[in-house]
This record gives sequence, structure tokens and C-alpha cells, in this order.
Amino acid sequence: MDMERELSCSWRDGPRFFCEASETREFLSPTGTFETGDKVEMALWYDEVNKDSLRFGAKTTRTLFVGQSPYQKVSVFETEALGKALMIDDLWMCAEGDEKTYHEMITHTAITTAKKSERVLIIGGGDGGTAREVLSYKHVKHVDLVEIDGMVIEACKKYLPEIGTAWDDPRLNVVVGDGIAWVKREDLEPYDIILVDGSDPVGPAVGLFNEGFYKACYDRLSKDGILVTQAESPKLFYETHIELVKTLQRIFPVVHPFYQTILIYAGALWGWVYATKGTEYTEIQDDLMALAEARCEIYNREIHLGAFAVPNFIKRALAAK
Repeated sequence: MDMERELSCSWRDGPRFFCEASETREFLSPTGTFETGDKVEMALWYDEVNKDSLRFGAKTTRTLFVGQSPYQKVSVFETEALGKALMIDDLWMCAEGDEKTYHEMITHTAITTAKKSERVLIIGGGDGGTAREVLSYKHVKHVDLVEIDGMVIEACKKYLPEIGTAWDDPRLNVVVGDGIAWVKREDLEPYDIILVDGSDPVGPAVGLFNEGFYKACYDRLSKDGILVTQAESPKLFYETHIELVKTLQRIFPVVHPFYQTILIYAGALWGWVYATKGTEYTEIQDDLMALAEARCEIYNREIHLGAFAVPNFIKRALAAK
């Protein structure tokens, strides 16, 4: 590398942009081509900054979309290593080359163990990847996807169609609205599975991390219902992760955190929580597991069982009062 320097960026406080000298790369800002005055072409590194102490970045080749909705900033970039990628409020959400692990883990851990999985609720999931995985099962009859931000859905439909491939499935009902309010509705037919595919606990997603929300989810589930929620990095968001598991333990009789590595996420090791009214994660339905293994890139029986191995530092924290 001949040169590296931090840019002074007026368009956003928080993310960090780096230039790298290159003979073949073009420097792009979130609003288009940026002229630096230097007589070299530049490549843009776009970083997610965590607590002003850690960076998680990708070299981008194009800025496809940047918009500010009433709720959050929505951006889509084309990255050199992972293809097109979505950011929400300058936090990485998903990328074409790294989305299968997340979407497969949040979906198939529930469906392959569910006694019944005909009706599914997805809260969040505006990129369409979780809906794609759910609707890969022909026995699923109805899916409600409730995403608060219509801009996320439209941006992903246009710029990330390779991730959301099930938008036109007649079994999918897309609602642009508040998932927290949705689960409080008492007129809804019970769901067999609820998947909470929200973003980090900032902005409109804050309410997805409190006890009242999960009590409402419990009430919306059928008698053998299963809930799976994303639960942040157990290292970088340790307190949030532990509190979420403990919150669910106060509501559901069966609660297990589980883990897998997501390359593009801060901290790499990512957590989810499996919470049920009685079903254990070991109660795998062989026919459904066979279907999952036939199509999934990452998920299989061994990955499923291994993901529920809990690190000792988390075991100790959960055992503490």
C-alpha cells in the first residue's frame, strides 16, 4: 500500500472511509464519484465503527443506493469481496457472499424441530432472505412479514434481488408496519413459528429487545410454538446478549442460545436465541432436516447441534443471579 489516510467526511458522523492508492480503482462517495484532487484513482473502504474502538470494513466498488427513511439510513454498496451489501444506519446487515449462514440459522433451527410449521411470522427481515428460506418448504401455508421500513424492502428488491427471491410467492403477506404493535393484536390466528429478524437495538429496533414484546410473541404462538430471535454478538454486545437470554427465560419454559460465525458482522461470532413452549432443539424432524440439507449452503444436522454448544463465559453469566 502506497498511501492510507482517513478522510474528513461531511456526509455522516460515525462511519470511517479510507482511500487506498490504486491504478485501477475509482474513489466513490455515498453520493457518487468524489474528486480528491490527487492524480491517482482511489478505492473506498467503508467501515462499521464499533464503540469508536473497532472497525469492520469492506472495500467497495460502487455505491448503489443511499436513502434516509423516517426511521433510519439505508445504504447498498457493491463490495469487492462479498458482492452487494446492505447497511442500516452504517451497520452491516447482509451481503450476497455472506448471507446464507444468518438466514439459514435463524430459519431452519426452528422449522426442522417444529411439530407444526404452517403459519410463520417474520418480524423485520426486509432483505427477504429469511422469507426465502421459510418458503422453501412446500408445507408452509402462510407467512406474514412485518417490516417497519418500506425503504428497506424496496431497496433490497431493486438492488439485492439475489437475496430476496420469494417476494412474489402467493403465501407471503408483506406488511409495512410496526412488528411490536402487530404481535399485540389479539385477532390474529396463532403462529407456529415467530422469527425476529430485526437490526441492532437502536432506532426502530429498540423495542424488539424488551420483555413486553416477547410476552406478546409468546401469546401469539400456538401451543407448540417456537420463537427464534437474533441476539447480537456475545462478545461485543455481551450485556445485551445475556439480558435477552435471561428475559426469554422468564417467559418461555425452554430457552437455548446458539451461535455461528457471520463474517460481515461485528465480532464475527453471532448469537440467536431459541425459545419454545416445550420443544427441545434436539427434537429434529428427520424429513424436514433432509429437505434443509438438500438445499442449504451451511446448515445441516451437525451444524444445528453444534451451534447450541454454549461458551463457558456465557454459561457462567446465565447461571449468575
